[in-house]
Amino acid sequence: MTALPIDIDPTRIDVRAATSSAGCTITISGEVDSATAPGLRNCLLEVVGRPGTAGVEVDLSRVTFLDSAGLSALATAHRAADAAGRQLLMRCGTARAVIRPLQITGLWDVFTVVDA
Repeated sequence: MTALPIDIDPTRIDVRAATSSAGCTITISGEVDSATAPGLRNCLLEVVGRPGTAGVEVDLSRVTFLDSAGLSALATAHRAADAAGRQLLMRCGTARAVIRPLQITGLWDVFTVVDA
């Protein structure tokens, strides 16, 4: 497993990406809002666009706040993964801060959500 350095303001959001032969896991913690979503989107698009990455799992279980900019970043990554023929999984755990916005916007039914 290889950790990838992700340059996003650590005072607002922490993104850690780890790759293995099975794919890539991106763990996000903190607030995903209009200030941090562009960096997250860029990170997700870079990982999804990497050759040889079969699947990408996005672990959102440590996210404390998710607004429309964050939802847009996730939707953009989902579309990019779909266009590249890759699977993008969202792991939400019991994070109500993530589950409710996904449900309210209907993205819950669009994304492949595991362990919620």
